[in-house]
Amino acid sequence: MKFAMSFFSILALIITGTLFFQYHAYSSDLETGNGEFHYSQEIEIVYRENSLDIRQHFKNLPNQKVEIKWPENAVNPSCFIDNEKSCDRLSKEVSYFNKGETKSQSVSYIIPIKGGLKDKMLIQNVFATLTNGESSYSVVHISADSKIVGQWITGLPLVGQQKLSLVNYTMFSGYGTVRDIYWQTGNLKAQEQTPVLSIYASGAISKNFLKSLENFKFLNDQHIAIIQEKNPVKEHDDRLLFLPELTEQAVEQEVILSQIKSQYKFKDSPTWLPEVVASYLVKDTIGSDKAKKIVKTLKEYMTTAQDAEWQEALNKLGEEPISPASMDDLLSEVLNAKTSYFKLNTAQENGTYPLLFEDERSVYVNDVVREDVHVILYEGQVLYNADKLLPYLGYTAGEGKNGYYINSDNRTFRFPKEPGFYVFNQHRYSTISEPIIKIANNYYVEEAWLQRLFLVELQKSDGRINIKMLTQEQE
Repeated sequence: MKFAMSFFSILALIITGTLFFQYHAYSSDLETGNGEFHYSQEIEIVYRENSLDIRQHFKNLPNQKVEIKWPENAVNPSCFIDNEKSCDRLSKEVSYFNKGETKSQSVSYIIPIKGGLKDKMLIQNVFATLTNGESSYSVVHISADSKIVGQWITGLPLVGQQKLSLVNYTMFSGYGTVRDIYWQTGNLKAQEQTPVLSIYASGAISKNFLKSLENFKFLNDQHIAIIQEKNPVKEHDDRLLFLPELTEQAVEQEVILSQIKSQYKFKDSPTWLPEVVASYLVKDTIGSDKAKKIVKTLKEYMTTAQDAEWQEALNKLGEEPISPASMDDLLSEVLNAKTSYFKLNTAQENGTYPLLFEDERSVYVNDVVREDVHVILYEGQVLYNADKLLPYLGYTAGEGKNGYYINSDNRTFRFPKEPGFYVFNQHRYSTISEPIIKIANNYYVEEAWLQRLFLVELQKSDGRINIKMLTQEQE
């Protein structure tokens, strides 16, 4: 009985200690501002005298320290007195909000625009943000002198516009955050707006195109503004899309790619990688020719079960950065074989690199480990990288005028570009299979031909592959 009581006493102490440390960590996060949170915001913008005068109201703030990230070119960041408590959490340095019960705080600042507003101007990263915070809902009001005529666009749904005697007023409101604003003079206006899209164009849009919008497949409901523009802006917020032509394919593809780039983090990734991921998420091949070929290769290789597992794995991609390396790890797990398919295709500038697999065992040549000798499995063949392996066997190897040349003191080989034969010591020999195979810019020697032509013995175990040159007696 005493033993039981002692056991439960110790268990209670462990639980109490764990809860204490968890609470301590939580409290520390509140004090230092490390806790993640969501907030809403309302932004008032007045354009005057070549600058944007901005009042930004943060709402639903957490009871923790919150650091403010001001725009790089913000001038005179300060408190905006909206009510008696609108700045009671703002630090003297105007760099953070202190921990406190007040849910709403207001600030003001100025964004200078050198030379004033210009036609087709994109003003980027114009608003203050909060460290570890994400805006779940935004309202934006923009006012300018009535003489300034044009269209403001934020990426949020357009609520309305009004021309008054002294000012022109525009209002946007919707879920999510807003980073950039776009200004264009002329006849540009919102021609169509759906829960997901606003389409801005100078002229009317065909009814057939508008009808096609109803069937588009999207990854999420984040609203995006599409601006028809012959000379698209290259770098922009993921809520703004610039397209020279409004076609069904272009709009659907660009919206999906914009959504996937905002939904996932891509690190050190080529442009085709988000296209590959998007193709699986929307179950429809989109993007560049390279992305389409990669998807086609994977679909043709995988079994039905593997394809379903791969699809499920991509659907579960979380907040971890997506890179060619992480995609290779995922693909290797699904196929139960090591591959560097995505990394190899990243390095392959022209065309696509084929799907091949890697034997991860260490390779020993004459009892010496050779880390630069690699073994791959490709289309049912076991291949060794010839340029690295053959010099360890006493040969020189390289591409020449009439094929691939391999030479030693008393043995010379030429493997021509045309299949079906090779030349050994000036004699021609016919072949059914190819001893030397070129994949992309790399040459490989097939395993059976390696033993037959270059007089080596192969021994394989779980952890290593031994390659030994045969002695004259063994030959």
